[in-house]
Amino acid sequence: MNPANTAFVLVSAALVMLMTPGLALFYGGMVRGKNVLATIMQNFVLLAVIGVQWALVGYSLAFGPDVGGVVGSLEWLGLQGVGAEPFKAYSETIPHSTFMIFQAMFAIITAALITGAWAERMKFNAFLVFILLWSTLVYDPVAHWVWGDGGFLKGLGALDFAGGTVVHINAGAAALAAALVMGHREGYGKEAFIPHNLPMTILGAGLLWFGWFGFNAGSALAADGLAASAFVATHLATCAAVLSWLATEWLVRGKPTTLGAASGAVAGLVAVTPAAGFVGPMSALLIGLGAGVFCYLAVLAKVKLGYDDSLDVVGVHGVGGLWGALATGLFASKAVNDAGADGLFFGNPALLGIQAVAVLVTIVYSFVLSFVLLKVVDALLGLRVARDDEVAGLDLTEHQEAGYSL
Repeated sequence: MNPANTAFVLVSAALVMLMTPGLALFYGGMVRGKNVLATIMQNFVLLAVIGVQWALVGYSLAFGPDVGGVVGSLEWLGLQGVGAEPFKAYSETIPHSTFMIFQAMFAIITAALITGAWAERMKFNAFLVFILLWSTLVYDPVAHWVWGDGGFLKGLGALDFAGGTVVHINAGAAALAAALVMGHREGYGKEAFIPHNLPMTILGAGLLWFGWFGFNAGSALAADGLAASAFVATHLATCAAVLSWLATEWLVRGKPTTLGAASGAVAGLVAVTPAAGFVGPMSALLIGLGAGVFCYLAVLAKVKLGYDDSLDVVGVHGVGGLWGALATGLFASKAVNDAGADGLFFGNPALLGIQAVAVLVTIVYSFVLSFVLLKVVDALLGLRVARDDEVAGLDLTEHQEAGYSL
């Protein structure tokens, strides 16, 4: 056991926890003022909801002793046996409980990411039921496939340092299913849906950037050179993505925007997440440059494709995660992390194929099961608020509150 590593991972867990309130501000600023509290509430309450789910069953399903390469057993139900001793399959130098709580924060923010797809129109009770089912039946098994001891995608050799497939592609596929099942917001395509508080969104993006260092560097699970390498890669990719998003936006729209800068930062953070511990600084820059362009174009494409993903979860997290996972297959280098693999540009084209398989499996599983779960919850509770309630705003109709008293 190493006290420095333990302290580092606990601080990293706290940074990842801060990302969820940061995401709440990021999303909250982008909706209309009548929905700001409802949007923030759906993010904030997940700290409690998924926190409890993780302790009761989620952690055991995701990281418990393997069952057929598909899911963890229920041996650690209620955190039985998860204590101060290390579980050597994941780390020999930190307590098992430290690893558990670090991973809890990943489960929380992954669920929170999806809420941007249905912002301004989902009932709060339906949201709670769906997100509990999704976390248990989608997130936990996918986490086991990729990260769990014995998971089949991990055994295949798929690389995901901090959550490209598990977090971002997984959430992006679920977001697409939600946007398709729930349909357009009232007035979509007929009236402008203008973000009501962009300074709030910029603040949220800054908190996400800050917390993401815990997300990616913390995934080294040790205060060592690999953590430093992941930290550097994370920052450089994000810088590059801000610049490439703004440049693309400037060319297309004629003006760079603050919302574009914030969105570019998140796109870069998303894309570098699976690669952070496997690529060098210059590769990270290239990943970030690609993320800014690809994600901006994906956000533009949703209008032509006709789905209403309110806050661009598919375009930023789905597409950004897809690019990042495949880019890991291009740029990964054993010179950076000998526990990983070389990618295409370092002499191993097979890794790109493996990454593509992991991406495809995650997209299909998450989209199909999310679609089914949404349909079931819709049949039982109804997913959407009534039309009049949507027009009045969810702050008032779902929570009997107002974000502002002016």
